[in-house]
Amino acid sequence: MTALFGVLTGLLLVLGYIVGLYFGDPVLFTGLALILAAVFNFISYYYSDSIVIRMSRAKIIQESDNPTLFRVVRGVAQKAGMPMPKVGIVESAQPNAFATGRGPEKAVVCATSGILGTLTPDELEVVIGHEIGHVIHRDVLMSSIAATMAGAIAYIGNIAFYSMWFGGFGGNRNRQGNGSLILLLVAAILIPLGATFVQLGINRADEYNADEYGAKLTRNPAGLISALEKISKKVETKSFSGNPNNSPSPATASLWIVNPFKGHSLLEIFSTHPSLAHRVERLKKVARDLNIYVP
Repeated sequence: MTALFGVLTGLLLVLGYIVGLYFGDPVLFTGLALILAAVFNFISYYYSDSIVIRMSRAKIIQESDNPTLFRVVRGVAQKAGMPMPKVGIVESAQPNAFATGRGPEKAVVCATSGILGTLTPDELEVVIGHEIGHVIHRDVLMSSIAATMAGAIAYIGNIAFYSMWFGGFGGNRNRQGNGSLILLLVAAILIPLGATFVQLGINRADEYNADEYGAKLTRNPAGLISALEKISKKVETKSFSGNPNNSPSPATASLWIVNPFKGHSLLEIFSTHPSLAHRVERLKKVARDLNIYVP
């Protein structure tokens, strides 16, 4: 994981340096790129949970609002040896779940209202185990920082790209020549694309790890396979809400156990999650390691 963040930081510095070459001051622009990343990372570290709750349209609830979900979350948290997290609900017929927060003491586990009518109690338990796995591994924090780093890279790339067409901000094009212009054009396109692939790589690795954690914690890999199959099937037919103003932001796609917007994805290579087939294959391996039979 440290290596992946190092790659993102390196891409950010390279892009900042190349933009600086074009405008005539590479040191200044490299420094500005680092400052931008630091600001975004500070915000994502301290406020990621409240930002995600708002973006996902979730509502923090009390135990009396949904005793069944509370009972499952409490039981899984106890098995994991962590404090009881806050519980949230997203009003939607689509079954799904996610976790947020920067660690076990600041965790929030959220599920859609439709998940209770779709999954059996055992399936729900292992889905919550998956989400608790994200909390224990601090995946949400890492994903948030990765997303802000990738966002900073994309932001700088967009500025560079559009500045070329509008003549820059008193840039140094004439003195630097066409070489810097071509280099900047290539960097503005390829570096943000590379950052996106690194971010997706982090998200997919996190999903595999959380699947394994939840399956081992509950000793129920078959239940997670069944839950993933049910959720994936319903995601194809049930959108979050008929009202776009009440739907979660697509920016939260990587946080859910199954990408709730995957019907809009053209290729798996651009997906925030591994394919269902790959997840099932890995869970069957976990079952073999646990000496548990899975059909």
